Amino acid sequence: MKANEIRQRLKPWMLPAAMLSGLLFHSYISYVAFLTPYLIFVMLLITFCKINPREFGVSPVIWRLLAVQVLGGVVAYVVIRPFSVDVAQGLFICVFCPTATAAPVVTGMLGGSVIKLIAYSLVSNVTVAVTAPCLLAWIGSGDIDIMATAASIMQQVAPLILLPLVVALVMRKVTPRLHQAIGSHQSLSFYIWAVSLFVVVGKSVSFILAEPASKIPEIIILAFGAGVVCGLQFYVGRRIGARFGDRISGAQGLGQKNTVLAIWLALTFLNPISSVAPAAYIAWQNTINSLQLYYRQKKELKAKHNCVSNVKLTKHNL
Repeated sequence: MKANEIRQRLKPWMLPAAMLSGLLFHSYISYVAFLTPYLIFVMLLITFCKINPREFGVSPVIWRLLAVQVLGGVVAYVVIRPFSVDVAQGLFICVFCPTATAAPVVTGMLGGSVIKLIAYSLVSNVTVAVTAPCLLAWIGSGDIDIMATAASIMQQVAPLILLPLVVALVMRKVTPRLHQAIGSHQSLSFYIWAVSLFVVVGKSVSFILAEPASKIPEIIILAFGAGVVCGLQFYVGRRIGARFGDRISGAQGLGQKNTVLAIWLALTFLNPISSVAPAAYIAWQNTINSLQLYYRQKKELKAKHNCVSNVKLTKHNL
């Protein structure tokens, strides 16, 4: 078996393995937790280096997915807030956070349009960078100065998301060979994402274990609520994408979230317990992704087997 085939077989299991490792070794995460912003930066840089400004276009499907992402998050928060602020914050961040930087990789593996997904990923991340300061300040403000909080969040969030885009565009002009080399290795995002999951899952597990027993019911609600939101976003994204001839890109664009960024935002700017929702979302979305990759791989192997069998039968008849 070739090395490439081995990697393809292992890929569906890498994300669950990363989550399990974070769970088992959560007590050591504090030593590497500082890496999270840098990992996010690198993942975004790799994704943005794939973009050719001449090919980039904002199609109608992007606006529909974006409306669900931003307005859907606000609606979820407003509806749930009267019952529980923490749950409302957790489910808001699960809807509002942008598309995962590794989503184009998974989309390509599933047979969807990578260029469409990259375009939506760019718009999605930039929108979050612009709107997150005000929305997070409003949702997690309490009695503090919303404008001051928004400015503080802008200083931390905007550079993290927008700077990789600026660097990628500069590299395209100044060092085109390096830009092309980075852009041609999109699969690196997948592996960096796996490392990021290990870190953020471990950090979230450590936080959850430190919570008192009285918080267990709320933690369970956050975890299952994240599952409902995850399933709905994959479903709605698939329906929107189907209208424009690409169900896979629509589903992955809306359903596969940058949970690393979501957990960091929740732990940094919201009630930390709300991070349980995006942490649980990791398990839900990667269960869906693993199943999709498994059945896709199974289908491809079956088609390959049938093709080989047909070739052998043709040679035999000749």
